[in-house]
This record gives sequence, structure tokens and C-alpha cells, in this order.
Amino acid sequence: MKNNPILLVAGEPNSIFFEILFKALRKKKYKSPLVLICCKKILMRHMKKLNYKKKLEILEVERIIKKKINNKCLNIIDINFKNTSNKKSLRIYLKKSFDVACDLMHKGFTNKLINGPINKKNFLNKKFLGITEYISYKFKRNKTGMLIYNKELSVCPLTTHLPLKQVANKVSKKLISEKIELIDSFFKKKLKIKAKIAVTGLNPHCESVSNFNEDEKIIPQVIKSKFKKNINVKGPYSADTIFLKKNRKKFNVILGMYHDQVLGPFKSLYEYNAINITMGLPILRLSPDHGPNIEMVGKNKSNPLSLIKALDFLDNR
Repeated sequence: MKNNPILLVAGEPNSIFFEILFKALRKKKYKSPLVLICCKKILMRHMKKLNYKKKLEILEVERIIKKKINNKCLNIIDINFKNTSNKKSLRIYLKKSFDVACDLMHKGFTNKLINGPINKKNFLNKKFLGITEYISYKFKRNKTGMLIYNKELSVCPLTTHLPLKQVANKVSKKLISEKIELIDSFFKKKLKIKAKIAVTGLNPHCESVSNFNEDEKIIPQVIKSKFKKNINVKGPYSADTIFLKKNRKKFNVILGMYHDQVLGPFKSLYEYNAINITMGLPILRLSPDHGPNIEMVGKNKSNPLSLIKALDFLDNR
């Protein structure tokens, strides 16, 4: 659905999102109309502070589907937010922002969503590990996955924001199988290329001093099974060497067992040149691959590259 509007949920009011958005809009024009979901007063405050001038078009949710979106303005859906210092008020504001976005997409307004960085403590309860899981819940999908995407190499953690002591219990044949199939399908259908998947082991050097070694008893069996089904997947590889240049050139995606096992080396390689994509949804949901970075708010020094990459990705689909 090329040129469909791109919905942007601004997310955390006290974050660098407005700064990087203004920088992205100064850099280029996008074919897809942009609709920003946020509090108008907060937006105006950031615009004034960062000296960004743009005509605003206020959109009413009840009429937005039938209304032609003005591509020359900054289109916004104003979400009322009175008490910025109250955590309950902040949680209600963030929930309403996502509710509006999801409702519009359920109604067919667009299939493109970008959300700004969120402080999970301010929004999510213990039911959700992150926004990936929250959005999956909103679209009633239980087989989804986080893909940190760069054109050269992407990574996918088997488990996301899970405490390290809980990771081993989640490493199962079923979950590994689901993630491999999800990656293969997403690359084929959305990226129009064949996934070349490397799977890491769970333990250092794929070895364990315990009697049960996941890298011998669980992971290889799944890889062998999927390879027989014509999925290009190999492993398990030791996580401390798979990111070496000569090794990573053989693959375009690495499936790791836990969040920092693959995101740490990936960000060292690509820094802000990456985007966070949720695979397995009926829509395209992206976010910049970084957090709110509260310490940098208002300093006008934040790098907008990840948001620019996210906008470019959706603008060409």
C-alpha cells in the first residue's frame, strides 16, 4: 500500500523523539503523508525550544479516514495530556495514543506505524516485556518477533527483555522453530529476499559444564529439521565469533538466544543505522532502535538516523 499514511505515536513526552523527527523532516520530503499522534501542547513546546517551524493541521479521529491528508503540513491527532508529572496520567496518555493508532489501523486507514521511544516503567505492566509484546497483544498475534534490521545484517533475539536468569528456561524447540519460520517468512514476503540465518548457541562456545547442554540437545535438532524444509539456516555458532567479519558475511540475519547476546555486537557495528521491526503482524510496525535518552532532551545533539531509516523503509512500501 504505497503512499499510505504513516502513523507516528510520539511516545514518551520527555524524550528526544520530537528532535529527531524535526531533523528527519528537515532532511527530506516523504511521499507518504505523516500523521503524528501526540499532545499538541507538548509538540508546540518542543517546536519552540528547537526552533522548528511548520504549519500544523489538526485532524479529528472521527473524520480522519474520509479526509485527504495534507502532505505539506505536519498532521497531528491531538491527545489531551494535562499533568505531565503524574505517572498515572502519563500511562493514560500513552495508552490512548496507542489505542487511537491501533483503532485506525484496524479500520483500514493505513498499515504503517512508527512509535517513538517509550520508558517501559512509565507504561507497561508486568504482563508485557516490551512494546513488541504489547503491539502483538493489540493485534491478537502470539507468534511475533523482534527484528533489528540493517540492509547488510539483521539480528533477532529469541527472548527479548527477559532477565538473564530466566532465559535458559525459555529456550525450547517450539520457540526456536517459530522464530526461524517467522524470519524466513518475513524476509521472503516483506523484504523480497531469502533469509540466510545463523543461530547462536546459548552457552559460551556452545559448551556447558552442566549435564544438560541446550546447544547439543535442543538447538541442533531444530536447525536440522528446518534445513530439511528448505530454510537456509545453520548453527549453532558460538556467539563470541559469529559477528567476526568473515563469519557474518555468510548470513543476513543472526538469531540469538537472548537480547544482549545479539544486540550488543550489532549496535557496536551499526550504531544508529538500524530499525526495530515487529515481524508477524498484519501491519508494519517500526520504531527507532534506541530509547528516550532523557539526558539529551533539548540539547539538539541527537542522531536522527534510525528514525530516518524507519521513515524511508515505510515510505517505499
